[in-house]
Order: sequence, then C-alpha cells, then structure tokens
Amino acid sequence: MHLRKTILMLAAILVAGLLAWLAAWWSALAIEKRSAAAVTSRLLGEGVMWATVETDGLQVHLIGTAPNEAARFRVVNMVGTVVQANRIRDEFEVAAMRGIEAPRFSVEILRNDDGISLIGLVPGKEVDAALSENVAALTNGLPISDMLESADYAAPEGWDAALKFGLAALRILPRSKISVAADLVEITAISDSPDQKRKFESDLARLAPKDLRVKMNISAPRPVLTPFTLRFVIDDVGARFDACSADTDKARNRILSAGVTAGVVGKSVCTIGLGVPTPRWAEAAEAGIKAVATLGKGTITFSDADVTLLGAVETSQSDFDRVVGDLQAQLPPVFSLNATLTPKPTASIAGPTEFTAALDEAGKVQLRGRLSDDTQRAAVDSFARAQFGAKSVYTATRVDESLPDGWAIRVLSGLESLAFLHHGTLLVRADTVEVAGVTGNPDGRALISQVLSDKLGQGKSFRINVTYDEKYDPLAALPTPEECAADLNAIMRRQKISFAPGSAEIDASASQIVDALSEVLGKCPPLEMEISGHTDSQGSDGGNRALSQARAEAVLTALQGRRLSVENFTAKGYGEDAPIADNATEDGREANRRIEFKLLSEPEPVPAPSAIDLVAAAMAEQKPAAKTAAAPEQPGSGNESDGTKDETFVFEPTTEKWARPKPNPKSDSPP
Repeated sequence: MHLRKTILMLAAILVAGLLAWLAAWWSALAIEKRSAAAVTSRLLGEGVMWATVETDGLQVHLIGTAPNEAARFRVVNMVGTVVQANRIRDEFEVAAMRGIEAPRFSVEILRNDDGISLIGLVPGKEVDAALSENVAALTNGLPISDMLESADYAAPEGWDAALKFGLAALRILPRSKISVAADLVEITAISDSPDQKRKFESDLARLAPKDLRVKMNISAPRPVLTPFTLRFVIDDVGARFDACSADTDKARNRILSAGVTAGVVGKSVCTIGLGVPTPRWAEAAEAGIKAVATLGKGTITFSDADVTLLGAVETSQSDFDRVVGDLQAQLPPVFSLNATLTPKPTASIAGPTEFTAALDEAGKVQLRGRLSDDTQRAAVDSFARAQFGAKSVYTATRVDESLPDGWAIRVLSGLESLAFLHHGTLLVRADTVEVAGVTGNPDGRALISQVLSDKLGQGKSFRINVTYDEKYDPLAALPTPEECAADLNAIMRRQKISFAPGSAEIDASASQIVDALSEVLGKCPPLEMEISGHTDSQGSDGGNRALSQARAEAVLTALQGRRLSVENFTAKGYGEDAPIADNATEDGREANRRIEFKLLSEPEPVPAPSAIDLVAAAMAEQKPAAKTAAAPEQPGSGNESDGTKDETFVFEPTTEKWARPKPNPKSDSPP
C-alpha cells in the first residue's frame, strides 16, 4: 500500500515536470517566432535587404554581408531596440573594402578673341605647368583664366594623346570650345566661311589619333548664293541635280524628297544659303521637278525667279503643252516661266557653226571655232589668258560675221565654266552650251550651273557633263606630316644652309633654300617638328652644342620671318653627338655640319565622319592645279554622277602668333 502511493507520487511529479517542460518549450518557441517576425519586419521597414534573422531559443542570430562597418553597426543597434541586446548574436560579415576609383578626368577649353579659359580636372599631384605654358603661347598677351585642378592618380589610357590633340585643335580654331577626355574629344567651333570650315575639318581629321573618338561641330555662316540656282535633269543617264539650293533645312528636305520621287538615286547635295527670291522656293522647286518627271525627260532650271523648262526632242507637243500649263498654274506668282521644246534636228547643216575650247592634262587651253569679229576674238583671247594663264592659251579661231546675237556671252560664260574643271571641253552652238570634263572641286558642277544660268539668261539651253574626282582636289590632296618632313629633309640633302665660320648667322646665299623650305611648309598642316642642329667634332663639346643650338634657332627664326605656322616647332642643338660621317676627313666633317628636320608627332589620318547635314558652300574662286587625268567624256553623253559626298573637310593655316625662339647662345669655338 505504501509502495503504491510512492509510485503514484513519482508519476505525478514526472507528469508535472513534463507539462512544465512542454509549457516552457512552447513559450520559447512562441518567443522565437515573435522575435524573428518583429526583427524581420523592422529590417524590411528600414530597407535593409542584405540581413536575415534566425532564432535559437531566446537568441537572435543576425546573418548576412554588410556593405561596410557603419551599416553593420547601424543594423545591430536597430535590432537592439526590438529585442534585448544580450539576446543578439552578431554574425554579420563585412564586404571587403574596394580601392577608391579614380575620378573622370576632363578639360574644357574655351577660346575667343578675349582670351582662353581652362576648366577641369587633370591627373597628377599638381597641374603640369607645361600645359598652361602651351596654352599661353596662343593668347597673344590676352588673359588666361586657369581653373584647372589635379587629382593624384595615374593618367588613364589615352589621356595624353587626347590632350595633345585637343591642344592641336586649339591652335587651329580661334573661336572654339574643346572638351577633352581620355576616350573622347568634342569640338565646337565657328569658322569665317564654308571654305574655312572645310579646311578646319580636313586638318583636324588628319591630326586626330587613330583610336580616339572625335566629335566635330564646326559652324559657318550661310553663303550668299547669286543667283539662287536649282537645276534638275532627267536624260538617258537618269535623274540628278546639277545644282541645288535651299533657304532652310525643311526646304532642302522637301526638294531632295521630290528628287527621289522623280528617280534620283544615291546622295544629292543641296546647299543652304542666303538670297532666296521667295519663301515659296521649295514649293516652286517641287512643282518643277514633278513637271520634268511627268515629261519623262527634260531639264528645269531655276535662276532666282527665272524658270526655264526644256523638253526633250522626243516629247510630243501636246504632252509638253499640258505639262507647261500645269506648271504655270502651280508656280508662285513671283516666278517667270520660259518653256521650250527642243526641235527635231534638220538634215542639212552647212558646216558646224560652233566654238570649242579644250583644257588638257597640262593645263593648256586650245581655242578653236568661230567668233564674230576681230574685236571679239581679241576679247576672248584676253579673257582666256586671264582664266588659265597667259602662256597656257593657244588661239586658232576664225571670224564669221553671220553668228547669232549673244554669241560672245555664250563663249565667255563657257570659258568661265571651263575654268572650274581640272581638264575638259567646251562646245558652244547656236542652240546650246555644253561643258564636259573632270573637276577637283566638289561643288564644281553646281558652280558651273550658277554661271551658265546667270550669264546665258532665262530660256537658254546648256548641258553639263562634269564629274568630281577627289585626286584632283587640292584640299583633299594635302600632304601628310610624314611627307612634309621627307620633303624638307630632301631639300636639305640637295643643298645645305651655310653659315659663316663659328657663327649662327645664315649666309645670304641660303635665302633660296629657306624659300624652298617655306614653300613646302606653306602646303603642310600644322606640324610638331624639331629643327636639329649638328656640328663636326672640332672644338669643345660644350661649344659645339651651343653653336648647333644657335644655328637651329636661326633657321627657326628665318622660317618665322616667312610668316609660316611654326608655333609648334622647336630648335635643338646636338653638337657633335650624332655624326653621319667620319670626322677624320674634311668631307666627313662637312657632312656632319648640317640642319635636319625631325617630326615629333606622327598622327595617323582617320576616315572622315560618315555624314553631316550641311555641305560646304561653293568656293568663291578656284584655279586649276596640276593637270593630269583621263580624257573627258564627249559632250552630249549625259552628266555622270559625280560621287560628291555630303561632307567636305578643308584645312586653313592658323593665324596665331608664332613661338618666339630663345636668344642664340654664344659660340665658344668654330665647328
């Protein structure tokens, strides 16, 4: 009995203990869940996404990778406001510290007539003094606003080349903003004319490093077009613009779209200029182009407000009259229309009544055919000599008093047009003027259209069969820096610049050599070049070095006196350190006493940008250069596509002050 009571008592104790343990376990589990939920809710509410919460009894484990120590500390303190701090177990990891990234280095250079401003961040412990010195050489005494700062980091790849190109652009562009970064140079500039714009772009394209991205936006004032000309042709060759002018971007797009609709294939150039006779120019041009397309063949020419429509010989009179009537109704009132249907040729012709001129590969012109009288013959001969050179004209014309009125105007305007060609032919007849050949001027065909439409007058027929060939473009054929250096040294090998013994004074006899050097440099883009002076081994080493330095500087001074762009030339004397011959012989010593030209930078040409919206306007004047090319197509064969690009690049020599050389050091011994 007593044993049974004891067993029951023990069982009751065990049951009570188990119930107490279960109650405690359940309470701990509930606390874990509430703690985890409360902490997780707080973390999410604060935007902490990198931390997770695990509970183990009353312990709260914080797990995750904190971005930094400050974030870890903030989260631990935050959780301490939710649960007791002694329950928190900080198991966070902290992300490894990354090296501080270098800032983006850039320089913005602003240049105008009032001076130069430098703004930006450059690599290095301090701003390189040479940078400010190079810029100071361009200001001609005007103030420099230097707001450059530096950061002590290594220069990024491409920085030096980009900065060097930016400074080269600064030398060329007197009014510009140049933004330089390691991977991009952006240039915004203003030019004085479309010709200068083309030259600036050509030179910058040559100087740009091969792997550097360059963005150029060089603006130019719109040219004044006199007369404001548009000429659209459809013949056996196809549809094309011989000349195209517009007053706005919108008008240009409308005109070119009308040309495409009429059958023009490929790119066409349409110059935006000043001088349009009416704001409704594009409307009139569209109507004229549509009229030619309706005829199938023909020519429409707008010269200011005068409009000439010429129908093809195979066009019927009824179709021509219908198209002329529609066009007359569609043209704005300011325009005057003259419409002519080409008559069918007659069978009997009593000999050719014509005047011809042939411009050959050597630049010589032969004038043949008929002129009205001796006075007209003398006038034509004089005009041709003025256009092509007095020694380049051969005249073999005959007098014919029966020539029609206006013959002299046809001949003279034809010769003026022929002067735009590199080589070609002119044919003048009673019913037409035909110009054919090859030009080195990308705007040559448009210029010829302007001349003929203006000089011949409304209703007169003319034909243009002119193509553009880049190899005859004097601007496209600018020599490379390497070619310039080679040409300079070739001159020095043929004949040396002589000095008085032991002196840095150039002999008067060397003037022709300096002139030859100047002629080469005048055709080159701006160069970074060293003029190197060398002596033989006679005399002391220090004296020879000083004398060679003085002689190199004397050559630089002589070139500056020719008003050349040599602001980036340096003079350096090497003394006797770089012999090219044996100093033990007189001939060897003579060879070692020399001046050399060394190219310091060798920029590689880069392809021109793919397209720009506006093309350079017609050049004001262009004389034929060296003459060489294949024979032109015969007149009347149609006008082939000239392949003119939408963009042209030209280089204009800079006009800044040249760098002043250091004073000539005194010599202490002869060479």
